[in-house]
Amino acid sequence: MTDVQDTPDRVPTPCPSCSPDLETVHEILTVTEGGGTFTVRCTECGHVHKVTPDHTREVTLDVIVSQEGESFPANVTTPEDETIEVGDEFILETEEVLSTVRVTSLELEGHKRVEVAPAEEIETVWSREVDNVAVNVTVHPQDGRREDSRSITVYVPGDYEFEVGTVEEFGDDEFEIDAFVVRSDATGYDRDRYEERGDAIVAKDAKRIYAYDETSTAWSAW
Repeated sequence: MTDVQDTPDRVPTPCPSCSPDLETVHEILTVTEGGGTFTVRCTECGHVHKVTPDHTREVTLDVIVSQEGESFPANVTTPEDETIEVGDEFILETEEVLSTVRVTSLELEGHKRVEVAPAEEIETVWSREVDNVAVNVTVHPQDGRREDSRSITVYVPGDYEFEVGTVEEFGDDEFEIDAFVVRSDATGYDRDRYEERGDAIVAKDAKRIYAYDETSTAWSAW
């Protein structure tokens, strides 16, 4: 039986109004005697509904989140029999941030790194924030001289799509995408590098974009 005093303030659960297929953070409003049913309010849309809590035993995991070159510690609670693997994404809520993070590595006892493990065996979850990401772009000059290539970083939402053959413009930089390399923690790709026109990737999956400079096409011959 659930002890009401041990009930958390918030729980992740699907919202029948705005997110029936994916969990969102919900605020717990009331708990029935014995903890059998929660009345919750979705923090995304405000919809109030009832849920029956899962009484599976849970564990609290240490999480290290990488965000724009910096890292910070956090915690996440999950069922002890839950299997976690590299590439999994989940919502992380702390006093400082509410964001979606992706698992990049799992650390077990003895500093052993693995790609998949049951939650009860995990010491630390290494992750990175994927709501908004920095993407490295190598821009080659149009004459193909690689020694004059330059590297820039663009900041975009994690689901922003890059496609080989399209022209992108970020501030003073304009370039045509030639190829891209996939991150090791991304899923759904069958190779590491893509360079055919029409090949596409979302920003959170991109390790690096290769492109040709288009800025000079606007220069006058004079």
